[in-house]
Amino acid sequence: MSYPVHRGRRLRRSEGLRSVMRESRLTADQLVAPLFVHDDGSARQPIASLPGHARLSPELAADEAASLAALGIGSVLLFGIPRAKDADGSGAWAEDGPVPRAIRAIKRRAPGLVVWADVCLCEYTDHGHCGVLCDGAVDNDASLPLLARAAVTYAHAGADVVAPSDMMDGRVAAIRVALDRAGASETVIVSYAVKYASAFYGPFREAAGSTPRAGDRRGYQMDPGNVREALREAHADIEEGADALIVKPGLPYLDVLRAVRGEVRVPVAAYQVSGEYAMLHAAAERGWLDLERSMWETTLGLRRAGADLVISYFARPLAERMSEGRMIAEAGR
Repeated sequence: MSYPVHRGRRLRRSEGLRSVMRESRLTADQLVAPLFVHDDGSARQPIASLPGHARLSPELAADEAASLAALGIGSVLLFGIPRAKDADGSGAWAEDGPVPRAIRAIKRRAPGLVVWADVCLCEYTDHGHCGVLCDGAVDNDASLPLLARAAVTYAHAGADVVAPSDMMDGRVAAIRVALDRAGASETVIVSYAVKYASAFYGPFREAAGSTPRAGDRRGYQMDPGNVREALREAHADIEEGADALIVKPGLPYLDVLRAVRGEVRVPVAAYQVSGEYAMLHAAAERGWLDLERSMWETTLGLRRAGADLVISYFARPLAERMSEGRMIAEAGR
C-alpha cells in the first residue's frame, strides 16, 4: 500500500527548516521606531497609554536613537511637542524647535541611522487640526506652504526623510517643490498617502496633545469603508513626487495594504499605530494573550500583507528579542 507524502508536515516538524523556508521575514532594519520629542526641559515624561514610551528631550531622544541603532533598527520617526502652540502651528518650522534639535543631536550620536521627521501641524496648533483654520474649517490650500516650510526646516537640520501625515490635497507636490528650491532635492518624501479616520489614534493624541478642540478629522482623513480611494490617493502622491508610501493604521487595514502593494512600484510602509500597541498591552496585562507572541505575530502579519517597512511602537522590544534569538523559537509555542 502507498501513502501520500505530506512534505509540508515534515517542514513544520523541523524548526531549522521552518526558519530557512519562511516566506515572510521580519528583521530589525525593517522597523521604524516612533519617538516623541518635547521642548519642556530635560525630563523624561512617561506616556500612560503607551507603556514603555515617553516624551523625550532632544538629547534624550538622541540617546534613545543611538540605543535603537545599536539593536539594528533602521530608522526613527520624530514627532515634536512644542512648549507653546498657536493658530498657525508656527513651532513646526522653528529652527530651534524640538524636532530640528533632535535631528542634529541624533546625527551626531548615530550618523548611520535614517532619521524621519513627521510633517504635520496638529501637534503645533492650538486647535489640534492638521492644517490652519478658516471660519472653523481646515483651509487646505493655505496649509500647504506651512507644511512645506516645516519640511524644509527638517531637511536643513539633517533629516533623511520627511513624512507628511496631514492628508491635505497637493501637499506632496508643494513639499517637493519647496525642497528642490531649498537645495534639499535629495531629501526623501515618504507620504502618509493612505491614512484613515480611525479610532486607533487615541494614545498618540494623548502623547502629542493633538486632539482637536472642535470637530474631527473625517473631512480630510479617509473613510474606513473605502479601498478604491486608497489606490487613488497612492497614485496621486506618487505622481506628485512621493518616493514611498505609508498605510495607516496597520492591522485593521491589511486588505488595503495588500491592495496598495499590488498597485504601486515604490516602497510601502505600514504604521502599527498607538491604539494597536495599547490594545495588545491592555489585553496582556489582563492575562488574555501573550504580549511577546502577539506583537511578533501582528507585526509579521503586516510584512506578509506587503509592507516593506513597519513603523511600530514595538520596534525596541522586537529588536531586543531578535538580538537574543528568541522570537522565532517562541512564536510557535
